[in-house]
Amino acid sequence: MRGIMEINANPDILGPAPLTEPERQYYFMEKCRQMVEKISGEKGRMLTCSIQTLGCQMNAKDSEKMTAVLEKIGYRETEDPVADLVLFNTCTVRENANLKIYGRLGYLKNQKKKNPDMKIVLCGCMMQEADEVERVRKSYPFVDLVFGTHNIYKLAELLYTQFESGRPVMDVWEEAKEIVEDLPGKRKYPFKTGVNIMFGCNNFCSYCIVPYVRGRERSREPEEILREIEELVGDGVTEVMLLGQNVNSYGKTLSAPISFAELLRRVNEIEGLERIRFMTSHPKDLSDELIDAMAQCGKVCSHLHLPLQSGSSRILEKMNRRYSKEDYLALVERIRAKMPDISLTTDIIVGFPGETEEDFEETLDVVRRIRFDSAYTFIYSKRSGTPAAAMENQVPEDVVKERFARLLREVQAISAQITGKWVGQTVPVMIEEKNEQDESLVTGRLSNNAVVHLPGDEGMIGRIFPVKLTESRGFYYMGEAVR
Repeated sequence: MRGIMEINANPDILGPAPLTEPERQYYFMEKCRQMVEKISGEKGRMLTCSIQTLGCQMNAKDSEKMTAVLEKIGYRETEDPVADLVLFNTCTVRENANLKIYGRLGYLKNQKKKNPDMKIVLCGCMMQEADEVERVRKSYPFVDLVFGTHNIYKLAELLYTQFESGRPVMDVWEEAKEIVEDLPGKRKYPFKTGVNIMFGCNNFCSYCIVPYVRGRERSREPEEILREIEELVGDGVTEVMLLGQNVNSYGKTLSAPISFAELLRRVNEIEGLERIRFMTSHPKDLSDELIDAMAQCGKVCSHLHLPLQSGSSRILEKMNRRYSKEDYLALVERIRAKMPDISLTTDIIVGFPGETEEDFEETLDVVRRIRFDSAYTFIYSKRSGTPAAAMENQVPEDVVKERFARLLREVQAISAQITGKWVGQTVPVMIEEKNEQDESLVTGRLSNNAVVHLPGDEGMIGRIFPVKLTESRGFYYMGEAVR
């Protein structure tokens, strides 16, 4: 991987477009920049862009990249949902996410009448579904640009094509042709960011649409990942989040396979880096080698998000999770044997098709035995296009809601007990931002991912301080810096 500074930032746009990436995209960024400058001159102001992101942290990372590309082209980012260019980076895990997008498009239709130069862009997971693309084509012809998850890096080129033609451009690929990461990047926080290590998913859980819209697993070369992190550290980053749909299976598709555990060890050796996080981990692929690496690498945070989904082996089989209740419990036992103080969080689905009261009690049993620090709990949402949507014995809504409330009470009670045990201790805290509700406070995060609010100022942001945890308030702490 080459750093951005090594790439010609001022390409010769009088000649033909380069055939290689990312040089080709820098060429089109410059072409677009000239067009945007012309329009800005006519309007007497900078053009604005609004990037609205739904979904996971990988979507958030993609949006950071696209924001940086648009700013290089000449747009100024705004929090106003109505801008000269509005980009929706979509999620399609649940169907109501699609409905949200169509609701926003309906509103923007009238806004575009007031500003005919407005560009409306749709990209991301939802656009990998042929039916949704056709719906946009027929019912929302005012949308200017549509692309999916596999060619996000071509934003500048596609936007230039739309500028030139003045017509809607739709370019959705069925699969990825190459991985292109050497593009401008913009970080929400100057001191921490996510780093993609792989794309796609091979697991095909029966309730999940992700493998169909993100494609098969593709890992980046370890040298590229390490070089990117080294450059980020050189630019002030002290914490990275290694991202993938299933990071535990990283490296299997490479010509020279490497395990995620080995990658973690190599990242841990980077000077200047202070914290390493990663997600998401699939239990079936979490090896003893990885447990050892997590325990031995001092920069790896003491937090693991390990989705359970259900505590019933019967339901787990229907979900195609490829582990049993007993497998999961044994895995957690091995993890805690090496890392007794690790914070474990999880995902749990309530009301999967065919779930009985006995199945649900199995889930409660796992929650009580493992005692998760916290859990993201979801009511099963039928997702068309997945095997689970066609399964019989869909659980009645009233039954699901009652079970969900019981699970939530159990999770919250355990979480409050776990949080309380740390009160009075002094722990390292990365200060991340000013507190939104109280200007006299700053907000930080422990290695175990818990949040703490404490008196402080902006000068503390991005640094790690010893903080005494003075009070637990359920899901967060109050504290004070130890000077």
